[in-house]
This record gives sequence, structure tokens and C-alpha cells, in this order.
Amino acid sequence: MIVDLIGATRAYWRQLDELESAYSRHELTPQEVDARVKQLMIELGQARRRALAEAWAIGQGVWRQQRETVAGVAAIGGLAYVWLVFSGQA
Repeated sequence: MIVDLIGATRAYWRQLDELESAYSRHELTPQEVDARVKQLMIELGQARRRALAEAWAIGQGVWRQQRETVAGVAAIGGLAYVWLVFSGQA
């Protein structure tokens, strides 16, 4: 299952907005807001790390299964880049 990083970020901003509203209504002290913001930042950081780990695992799986294809596409891309650089200077 792939982590919904965009959804996690939206939830983070929504919760920050809710905290701001509660603070504006004097329902929370600055210390409570600070503690909750730190907790929200930790949760978002964990979601980001999970997403990065999953993307890395997917990339490794593609590399293991399609090593020759990936290397061939990279080689063709490199040659195309070299050709474009040298043909532009001629």
C-alpha cells in the first residue's frame, strides 16, 4: 500500500488550521498548541519517511526485474544528451 503523502500533508495543514482556530477562541494555551504542532510534525515526518521507503522499494523492484531495460534507456538518454550538446555547438 502506497502512502498518500499529499493527503497526509493536507490533513496536516487542516489540523494546523483547526489548532489556530482553537487558539484564537482561547480554548488552548500556547504550550498546548506548541506540543500539538510538534506531534503533528512528527506524524508528517513519519508519513514522508514511509513514502520514501516505499518509493525506494518500488525502484529496487523495477531495477531487479528490468535491469537491462533501465540500463538501455539510460544509455540511450545519455547518448541523446551528448548528441544534443555537441550538435548545438557545431
